[in-house]
Amino acid sequence: MQTNFTEEQLADAGTARANEILRACVHCGFCTATCPTYQVLGDELDSPRGRIYLIKDMLENERVPDADTVKHIDRCLSCLACMTTCPSGVHYMHLVDHARAYIEERYERPRSERALRWLLARILPYPGRFRLALLGAKIGRPFARLIPDARLRAMLEMAPKQVPPVSRNDDPQSFAPEVPKRMRVALMTGCAQRALNTDINDATIRLLTRLGCEVVVAEGAGCCGSLTHHMGKSEEAHGTAGRNIRAWAREMDGAGLDAVVINTSGCGTTVKDYGHMFRETPLAGDAARVASIARDVTEVLADLMPEVPEAGVSPARMGIAGIDRAGARDTPGGAGPLRVAYHAACSLQHGQKIKGTPKDLLKRAGFDVVEPADSHLCCGSAGTYNLMQPEISKQLKARKVKTLEAKTPDVIAAGNIGCMMQIGSGTGVPVVHTVELLDWATGGPKPPALQT
Repeated sequence: MQTNFTEEQLADAGTARANEILRACVHCGFCTATCPTYQVLGDELDSPRGRIYLIKDMLENERVPDADTVKHIDRCLSCLACMTTCPSGVHYMHLVDHARAYIEERYERPRSERALRWLLARILPYPGRFRLALLGAKIGRPFARLIPDARLRAMLEMAPKQVPPVSRNDDPQSFAPEVPKRMRVALMTGCAQRALNTDINDATIRLLTRLGCEVVVAEGAGCCGSLTHHMGKSEEAHGTAGRNIRAWAREMDGAGLDAVVINTSGCGTTVKDYGHMFRETPLAGDAARVASIARDVTEVLADLMPEVPEAGVSPARMGIAGIDRAGARDTPGGAGPLRVAYHAACSLQHGQKIKGTPKDLLKRAGFDVVEPADSHLCCGSAGTYNLMQPEISKQLKARKVKTLEAKTPDVIAAGNIGCMMQIGSGTGVPVVHTVELLDWATGGPKPPALQT
């Protein structure tokens, strides 16, 4: 794609990066075939190619964004399926993130929308505030249908029936390995996940320590910054992300870290991009160091878990790292392997390019793993998307649930809390995190979602 930025414009790092990305686009349109919003809406401007044209025009002319341009960019899920499809390597993520920051600085949204975005930015990244909000939403949930605003209804409907108790495992501390130490890792406990589902971090800690990891919850670490980053609120995103970088850099410079382990794939995509996000700041060096050791939990487990079960031995009863689990209770062997429908979170398969590893781990652990049709398509969660674009999100959720249920699974597994909440709100099939099943299969407790 030909661009016409001036030298003065290209002096800005964000514009210079946008120029590189735009020039890589060859207008082929392959991205339209895998774009969820284009499939739902059928509008070229709601495809990556259409949005690229809008962003190019907006940036080159340095114009104040108009409502129509903002509408189409807001409708983007940032699922990044287009990046998987693109034969030219167009880094759409950096481009749309820059466009959102540009819009946030220059466009005045309607008052109600400004209020909603302000509210989400002040609640979701803070587990304590989010927990209080969920308790309030739980009270208001029975009256959701009476509320005319679809976005407010979506906020109430998102609240789980039960808000889990606070887990002290999320407090800053260190967990010793159960066997001779193989790694020292920092666990990112996150923000929304700490309010929505505390079982995930608990299972992750049990599993990693069982496999020989010292697990550190670093003082000062918290939200990755992705929720505000994707709303274009760069200053707020950099504030929370910067605290993570400083916290993990202290651990790296102290007792050392082999990895920063992340069990929410949306966060993982952002943390792995810290080097780019902070490239023009004093934290650039530490940000690049942190990004270089950021790993999805399944990447770490792939190196730690046994490759294959011993002949004739149920994976749930295998010795793990020298531990005899023959007496493990409540294992998933039973009358045959559980049928697990694996949902590939967009941030994992498209953002981090991790596709086969979670499925391979589940198969190693003895589960019968199936995958739905059109597994590359988004479930419609996408951070705050299901709250800000509820109608489109509901259509995507319905399609995803239909394809998952078509596999007649006993359980649905995913690697991202947003996907779990989204899919769980549309199906009666239990939805659990991949690490919960792996923890169970190696001697941990049965996932609570499977006990009801």
